[in-house]
Amino acid sequence: MDSDENINIRGRLRAHAARQLTIARMGAPDDWQVELRALIQAERVPAPLLAKGSDTRLFVESFAIFFVAAMMFLI
Repeated sequence: MDSDENINIRGRLRAHAARQLTIARMGAPDDWQVELRALIQAERVPAPLLAKGSDTRLFVESFAIFFVAAMMFLI
């Protein structure tokens, strides 16, 4: 590459970042903060105690199986 053909990478990166920011701002709703807060609040809703796949449900099921097996052994 000749020294006459130096490419200003920093300038191109800044221009690209500015374009991306403009595109993001154009696509975002006017009340994006309210919408973001609503989405975060919806994710924070606690799951039911014995929801499918929860650790508490796994513990209860495992304990129930162990308890039944122990009672069968004792009888």
